[in-house]
Amino acid sequence: MNAWTLLILAGLLEVGFTTALKLEQKNKNYFWMFLVCAIGSFGMLSQAITTIPLGTAYAVWTGIGAVGTTLVGMLVFRDRATPLSLILLALAVLLIVLLKVTS
Repeated sequence: MNAWTLLILAGLLEVGFTTALKLEQKNKNYFWMFLVCAIGSFGMLSQAITTIPLGTAYAVWTGIGAVGTTLVGMLVFRDRATPLSLILLALAVLLIVLLKVTS
């Protein structure tokens, strides 16, 4: 599998394990979701950094995780979404894309 595909999947799994942490607060059955997502995320990140520079990979991975987790918080857990926070999320996505384009 392509290193960038692995990195994107690793970022999405990061969203999965952070979401599981939140769900775990109310229902202890989400521990397994957390475990599977965390192991998958770190495993794919580990494979991706064999090709992608470490700093770039880490920035993209955490960026996907941060943006995705923030969106899950807003859409699922009703966290506050202000116009400024949405603009800043869009800026974060733009910066992640620019990292991909320039590497």
